[in-house]
Amino acid sequence: MARSSFIFTSESVSEGHPDKVCDRISDEVVDLFFRRAAQEGMDARRVRVACETLATTNRVVIAGETRGPASITRSDVIDVARKAIKDIGYAQEGFHFANANIEVLLHGQSEHIAQGVDLEGDKEVGAGDQGIMFGYATNETPEMMPATLQYSHNILQSLAKARHSGARPELEPDAKSQVTLAYENGKPVRVLKIVLSTQHREGLTPADVMALTRPYVEAVFPPGLVTKETEWFVNPTGNFVIGGPDGDCGLTGRKIIVDTYGGAAPHGGGAFSGKDPTKVDRSAAYACRYLAKNVVAAGISPKCTIQISYAIGVAKPLSFYVDLHGQGEVDEAKLEKLLPEMMGGLTPRAIRETLSLNKPIYARTSAYGHFGRTPDNDGGFSWEKTDLAGALKKAL
Repeated sequence: MARSSFIFTSESVSEGHPDKVCDRISDEVVDLFFRRAAQEGMDARRVRVACETLATTNRVVIAGETRGPASITRSDVIDVARKAIKDIGYAQEGFHFANANIEVLLHGQSEHIAQGVDLEGDKEVGAGDQGIMFGYATNETPEMMPATLQYSHNILQSLAKARHSGARPELEPDAKSQVTLAYENGKPVRVLKIVLSTQHREGLTPADVMALTRPYVEAVFPPGLVTKETEWFVNPTGNFVIGGPDGDCGLTGRKIIVDTYGGAAPHGGGAFSGKDPTKVDRSAAYACRYLAKNVVAAGISPKCTIQISYAIGVAKPLSFYVDLHGQGEVDEAKLEKLLPEMMGGLTPRAIRETLSLNKPIYARTSAYGHFGRTPDNDGGFSWEKTDLAGALKKAL
């Protein structure tokens, strides 16, 4: 039986964290290929990007495999990388958008990989790789995300907004947050501990940072969750002036738990950023979140975990599993039959078409989580819609 009273913790990292800088650059490359394909009338289904980024002191290395418009040059890739670094806010001596040495090592996609995922005649498009993917939703928050993770994201988004607006010029881009909640009867009832480490301008003490950030942090939580007994740890190691890639090397794909469910649900192990949606690590994880969220939105269960698996080059999923954590109103086996039917059998092509994933919508996903976001009018975060809830209720 699942525990109903417990203590749980999740963390988040800001857009200026070294790994998130790399995720952003990798996803900017994905968007570049889709954007240029649309401009040139190229079939977006032929775009392929698997891009990895490394960032350290005034140096960025971009490597991987691509296929798309021949007009995309090394200079184009460097340009989107510099714009991303500038937008995040890095103009520091150790990491500067204009001065960083950016090396591009992208090359063509292997034809042996492409043959399994290309559309040819009547052949169904296969998965871009083998693997397992998970989706999760819970009614703990309006976003249907684990509360510990959602509040951790919200803290950093609030501080980033203050920094970008100029309201808090003392703050720099690199930051991490962590929230520990006490749960009773399965619901979060109070904040036990808050951890915040944020890069700042020279001359501030940890007490100064506490004073300027605490109002933003407290405003994130519903009334009553933060109490007098809540423990605060703000820049607990002391000064945090040297940060970002200058302070710690960053790599694409190292924050997969931050990107998903904060440890509250399983993870298949595959990163999202830098991958076009033929890679089921990304697209199938989005599909599983979409289905799990609609199950919860339909009132079928307060929690839902979904797993799916694929073989490279094979279109039909190898397995599909639904877990309602002993709290569901229906038999999971019914959902395991119904949900794939609602998304064209969950083939890679059906997922991409249902969620309209062949678009330049990925750079915005690279920080503050791929889930729990508001769907955009241009198709971004389409997997966060709850438009299947009504049909699920009717079918069940």
